Amino acid sequence: MKHTTLFAALSAAVFGVAPLVHAQTAPTSASVQAATDSAAASSPTSSTSSTTAAGGAAPAAVVVTGSRIARTTLEGPSAVTVISGEDITRQGYKNVFDALSNQVQNSGFVQGADFGNTFTPSANTISLRGLGPNHTLILLNGRRLADFPIVYEGTVNFTNLANIPSSIVERIEILSGGASAIYGSDAIAGVVNIILKKKAEGFDINVKLGGTSRGGGAERRVQLTGGQQSGRLNTVFALEFSERNPIGAYQRDFMAERSGTPTNLLSRRDATAGRYIAQDCEALGDLFGGSVVNYASRTGNYCASNKVSPTYWSVQTQNRSKNAFGSANFELDENTTLFADVLLGRNDTVNNTRGPSWTSKSTGNSYFLNQNTGHYEAWTRYISPEEMGGLSNYNRFWKDGAIAASLGARGIVPGTSWKWEAGYSASWYESKGRTPRALANIDSFFLGPQLGVDASGVAIHAPDPVRLATRLTPDEFRGITGYTESDDESWTHTLSASANGELLQLPAGPLQLAVVAEAGRQGFTNAPDERINQGYFNLAPNSTVTAGTRNRYAIGAEASIPLHRILTATVAGRYDRYEFAERDSGKFTYNGGLELRPTRDLLLRANYATSFRAPDMNYIYKARGTGYYSSTTDYYRCGQSGQPLASCEFANVSPGADYVQYGSTDLKPEQGKSYGAGIVWSPTGSFDASVDYWNIRIDDLVTNLSADQLLRDEAACRLGTLDASSPTCVDTISRITRYAANSPVRPGEIREIRVNPINAAQEESSGIDVSARYALRTAGFGTFTLRGNYSKTLTRRTRQFAADTVRDELNSLTSSDWPDKLAASLNWNRDAWSATLFATRYGKIPNQAQTDYLTPTTLVNTSVVYRFSDRLTLSAIVNNVFDRIKHDTTGGWPNYAVGSYSPAGRTGYVELNYHFGG
Repeated sequence: MKHTTLFAALSAAVFGVAPLVHAQTAPTSASVQAATDSAAASSPTSSTSSTTAAGGAAPAAVVVTGSRIARTTLEGPSAVTVISGEDITRQGYKNVFDALSNQVQNSGFVQGADFGNTFTPSANTISLRGLGPNHTLILLNGRRLADFPIVYEGTVNFTNLANIPSSIVERIEILSGGASAIYGSDAIAGVVNIILKKKAEGFDINVKLGGTSRGGGAERRVQLTGGQQSGRLNTVFALEFSERNPIGAYQRDFMAERSGTPTNLLSRRDATAGRYIAQDCEALGDLFGGSVVNYASRTGNYCASNKVSPTYWSVQTQNRSKNAFGSANFELDENTTLFADVLLGRNDTVNNTRGPSWTSKSTGNSYFLNQNTGHYEAWTRYISPEEMGGLSNYNRFWKDGAIAASLGARGIVPGTSWKWEAGYSASWYESKGRTPRALANIDSFFLGPQLGVDASGVAIHAPDPVRLATRLTPDEFRGITGYTESDDESWTHTLSASANGELLQLPAGPLQLAVVAEAGRQGFTNAPDERINQGYFNLAPNSTVTAGTRNRYAIGAEASIPLHRILTATVAGRYDRYEFAERDSGKFTYNGGLELRPTRDLLLRANYATSFRAPDMNYIYKARGTGYYSSTTDYYRCGQSGQPLASCEFANVSPGADYVQYGSTDLKPEQGKSYGAGIVWSPTGSFDASVDYWNIRIDDLVTNLSADQLLRDEAACRLGTLDASSPTCVDTISRITRYAANSPVRPGEIREIRVNPINAAQEESSGIDVSARYALRTAGFGTFTLRGNYSKTLTRRTRQFAADTVRDELNSLTSSDWPDKLAASLNWNRDAWSATLFATRYGKIPNQAQTDYLTPTTLVNTSVVYRFSDRLTLSAIVNNVFDRIKHDTTGGWPNYAVGSYSPAGRTGYVELNYHFGG
């Protein structure tokens, strides 16, 4: 859907509902971090009409993520963690994504914007409990956002966590476990609700500058926030402008050169003899910083360089972001309020993770008949920054735009306790990409005109070897390369109505009820460059537009039932129905919880929930998708040749193998079940602690295996480590097509990897969460607050097919998820000064070669804040104080734990905030 049709689609949206979740002040609790360390906080186990532990007034009722019923305590049958807006700054978080990714519940490995050559280099997401980004529901003010229009790892839909100005965030609530009975699809691993401020007085300007001690990655940010109360109208706004410089691999000494086999820069390979033809590399010796050498391999010599990969690898993307938010609330009368809000975002992202390389006849069999020699030959050439006029001339670009808007009314039914809300919400996302590609004339540039074909259909050329070894000019480079233009969009619309209040009075208290009804529509379009199929680029002409829509309808109810003065039960049920691809699918989910408060300071809780996820739209509508992976490792050929992985010539080959992906309209919803139990103890306003056990299981899991795991399994099956007759081996080997062992070119190499989604897998994970807070208030030295949060995964089991044995992922060297995480902070406040020391300990994970474990690592952030006056505040922030980078050479270059740890090193910031007005 284009810009011009967006608002037409908005007006044509069907009836539906948005959740009644509003921004409130976050109280302190055991598993809920408070926005401030005030002297007294409401006990998480106090009754609905009691005063606080310090004797203050009874707290106001709030709606907490995971429920639609207002309550006077944040603690309920399920654990909820809160990150306040202030926490984002004082704990060193750069933005909303950074704050969420560092939470202990976020244990899953994900490919974010700084992963490298990923499918989504302009987006960031999280994976609660390691169950994948598509099993965590992301809400903004309780409402759904549009999926990012490009799928994660080329397979699943997810929500991007960019475009939300941190200055307008009041708090972020994280609910662990299933919540489909409240929110519908996707809420299997948990729910993240980003709640924005509803009130602000005066105006604030915030300026933040920073950079890394190792060089590169400088950051700049300006935020302007404010609001005004004018009679019955209340308005809030926020503007944010930020940019950061990239970090290239060449800027980090430990990966400035590639170890092991250098990258093939120029070669002629006699396909008939299976050997390289010796080349004179002197003419190209000054390229890639003078690193070109004549490399002797087992099958002959070719020109190579160990600086090719580091030159073309961004370990941190370049980004420029512009975000704006505005909201308005108008009190129509004492019982009714009209509301509207809009969030606008624009992100421009640049990276460089693949240089311009050419292989003869790459859209066919990769070799030709050389009329001059009478042999079949394969020629290769890598073009350097010196030849194309600078590294930036082969950058990749993304321009992302996003809109999230809502409007409606909320109020109270006169003479009752019932509250209601009715509204419309819409979200839209567009991502436009520009990717450099070789043009269709590149073969004739290096080989000369095609002179026909031989009896086998192989192209005939009479090339001049001098052309291959001659340095290109920038004009020549521009004549054989161009940019493909892609346009990807996604959108969702919802109309909604909900209500909650007291239904009747029971002996132990009021029975409260909430009801909700929703109807909505969502869709997406992935439109590749039309010129691909016209033969304009040196690409196979098989690119197709992928698009789809679906409708959803839902009704649900929730009840809070006081069974006894100290015992409360919560039950909820919801029915969701989806219509897509000329079929429909319905799912009923339910949950229940118990809260036992034997004393004022003690809460015992338990919960059980069913959940589901509707099939990803990409899985449903993908007709035939093709492409190639950023890099692949041929574990079978490494093992077959007896080469160690770290130095194997078939490891981390870039670009990687080709893939073909198909969709399926027959997919069923994934089904989840979760349960948990915990205890919360809060004897005083200065101390609280909690321990919770959780267990989540997903059946009918849609699986689309990663290429790396397929290649590892294939090697194990072919080399005898796994039973070749097992269902996994039979399926894996059928998915990987190889060139024949006696092929003139690329003998035995991977030709294609076939992937498609099916409902087959099962996954189960369990663990414990521990949280504690202690505040020490002194007469002359200020207030010290110590907080700690710890999460440990106890079990993690998966099974791809029903007949397969269960795989222990927790103790497997193939899983990069964190088995445990610990986050601890010490905050000190005294008069105008405030300081915070924040540390995160990451548990052990496998090394890149998956032969052993990397040791646990602790990263430390610190911040100091000085308030010159009520208006002026100055902050100094240092992230990764000890400049720790997790080196890992077991898998070869880039010599660090990619995706698990950052190679940026120590980063420092200075932040200035000034308040104008009231």
